[in-house]
Amino acid sequence: MSMTPPPGWYRDPSYPLVERWWDGTAWTDHRRQPEAPQLPLTQPESPGGGGSGRAKAVALSVAGVVLVASIVTGAVLLRRDDGSGDAAATTTETTTETTTATTAVSPSASDTPSPSASTSAPSPDDPSVVVDELNGITLPLLDGWVRPQYVAEHDIVMTTPGTYDCPGDPGLCRHGRVISRTVTANDEKSPKALAQQDIEDAANSSYDRDLIDNRPFKGITSHQEVKSGQVAVAGRAGYFVRWKVKTRVGPGGYVESLAFPSSVGSESLVIVRFAFDAGSDGPPLTDMDRITKGIRPVGDADTGGGVGSSIGPSK
Repeated sequence: MSMTPPPGWYRDPSYPLVERWWDGTAWTDHRRQPEAPQLPLTQPESPGGGGSGRAKAVALSVAGVVLVASIVTGAVLLRRDDGSGDAAATTTETTTETTTATTAVSPSASDTPSPSASTSAPSPDDPSVVVDELNGITLPLLDGWVRPQYVAEHDIVMTTPGTYDCPGDPGLCRHGRVISRTVTANDEKSPKALAQQDIEDAANSSYDRDLIDNRPFKGITSHQEVKSGQVAVAGRAGYFVRWKVKTRVGPGGYVESLAFPSSVGSESLVIVRFAFDAGSDGPPLTDMDRITKGIRPVGDADTGGGVGSSIGPSK
């Protein structure tokens, strides 16, 4: 009988100088610098002697188990979930999600992780919508966007397809990400004030430091507010702030913090963050407005909004 290695940090088969997270069935995009001596580990073949392609690839790689890695990783993720913002709040930057892909492992359909915890699969008759049940909204899945796969942050609702080598610290970056999260550790009730407070952290978490303190773009050198104002989101009065950021290496990008009241539960404020790389490889900036305009309350396809919609004053 074949036994797969337990979840943990192992030597990355495609880049042995770093460690990569194995979730028990497939390689994720999360990696870090080695922290402890590694023990060799191989993955036995499945019955019949043939073994799967994944098992052979893992068996051919030299991996080391760091037993405390899952605890460290959990602590990092919990810190990001506590509502205090993403790791490292420098004045104007964020990390793109840090990831490393391996060419040695080609995940099969059974290896594909489920979408982020805050989202559920859209209705089969509406495949162009991402459903965020936690915040009671749906978001349009535009052409050029896909549901999240192999991402370290659990609240990402969509990304651009594919990855590229980060120009700074080693890792894989994405040209675009959209994140949806409920504001739980902040008593702020004003969408305008919340968006203005959140934009710096949104920039830092996308273009400065990642979850494991790497700097995929070597940090932000400057930022400029390019747009802000009231906006109707899912029939509610919201507010957005958009920055253009320049990074030490790479194309830089655009980040936006969009705040509005949820239409479910206690109607807590919701933050939707956008992070788009600048340049021809990044998604068009109009996608920020198109996604905002297409946000709907769950079960109510007729209530929308968008830039320029008629709304009351936002506090």
